[in-house]
Amino acid sequence: MKLLTILFITFILALLGTKIFQGDWNFLFSGNLGMAVFIIFTGLSHFKFQKGMEMMIPDFIPAKIFWVYCTGFIEIAAGIGLMIPSIRELTAFLLIIFYVLVFVANINSSKKNINIFKADYTGPGMNYLYRERIPMQIILIAWTWYFGIYLS
Repeated sequence: MKLLTILFITFILALLGTKIFQGDWNFLFSGNLGMAVFIIFTGLSHFKFQKGMEMMIPDFIPAKIFWVYCTGFIEIAAGIGLMIPSIRELTAFLLIIFYVLVFVANINSSKKNINIFKADYTGPGMNYLYRERIPMQIILIAWTWYFGIYLS
């Protein structure tokens, strides 16, 4: 849930900034900027914690490090796409699908107690999945739909 702090703080700061500098609350811009910063930050972490991220990927998927880097690039591209009005809705739609698909890696990570930051098996396990990751995944999907599709 610490990652959600990035989303919420960026959203609030952008909302305040639009009120101060534009004279009105711009929820569309602020919501998409919040998600863009969140997903770009997450994408960059794929390059810093690549070994731990690689451990998350289920055994039946080959070329794990390729997928770690590929999903990192996808997340960075999605963050950029959310800020481009002409492709925002498509980006949000694809990002929602992405969130559903990568959840398999989160389940695998929790089952194996993977700590992505240390690249070992000292992670929080299934409690993390139920208490934090599932609610976070729901928030990310709902947020992306609301600001990226519904308000657009």
